[in-house]
Amino acid sequence: MSRPIVVDSVASLRTQVRGWRREGLRVAMVPTMGALHDGHLSLVRIALESADRCVVSIFVNPTQFAPTEDLDKYPRRLARDLDQLATAKADLAFTPTVGEMYPAGFATRISVGGPSAGLESDFRPSFFDGVATVVAKLFLQATPDCAVFGEKDYQQLCVVRQLCRDLDLPVEIIGAPTIRDAYGLAMSSRNAYLGAAELGIARQLNVILRKAALALAAGSDRIDAINEANRSLITAGFQKVDYVEARETQTLAPWRQDRPGRLLAAAWLGNTRLIDNVEIPSA
Repeated sequence: MSRPIVVDSVASLRTQVRGWRREGLRVAMVPTMGALHDGHLSLVRIALESADRCVVSIFVNPTQFAPTEDLDKYPRRLARDLDQLATAKADLAFTPTVGEMYPAGFATRISVGGPSAGLESDFRPSFFDGVATVVAKLFLQATPDCAVFGEKDYQQLCVVRQLCRDLDLPVEIIGAPTIRDAYGLAMSSRNAYLGAAELGIARQLNVILRKAALALAAGSDRIDAINEANRSLITAGFQKVDYVEARETQTLAPWRQDRPGRLLAAAWLGNTRLIDNVEIPSA
């Protein structure tokens, strides 16, 4: 079992991808910030079902962190990540420095409207501009045929799809199901911050969301169901709830009973912020 090819410059990345193109191979990409877990590896496997080669980027993107967020302590485990990518049979790891991605004088930023409104943007105002900018750069650098994003970051998935539609980026965006532990907790690199007691509380997040989604599907008043979910999260031990909201599946506009929907939430355990979402079952 060999590790993937590792490159840290855009020029080297493009040279490798050009070689694959000359062979007539289809290329997929999985953008990550590293600290890989089973959820990330599932994205690689899905990518390789749709393409002949898979590029995984590992880059902790500073432009999507606010000054008060955890950029400096975000876990960085490159050697371990490369071992994991070998098990998933990724072909190439792109590991650029901040200077490679944002050289001196960099002055461009992409802002995506539509599905970026509200939810995460209410609490992390610069987040999706940073995501859109780095994803656009990665797509232009690697020129993938398709890219895989997890549904755990559901609003991000919708924003990336909007970005590709609006800018005519020729990349097929594939949404991958959220990978969960045996108790239903969504896999996340930030789960590493949680102690044993906090993990027990964190595992209630998905349980509470599913109960609220079933209530909405059964015709419960939207505000009542969301308020009950907020109360249940605090009772379970979460210190603060940033939001629990029902949105339409595709546009993330406010949900109506006759539309496919998604229930999304963000809540805090100590200094760790967890997000999750579940589908609102069809009536």
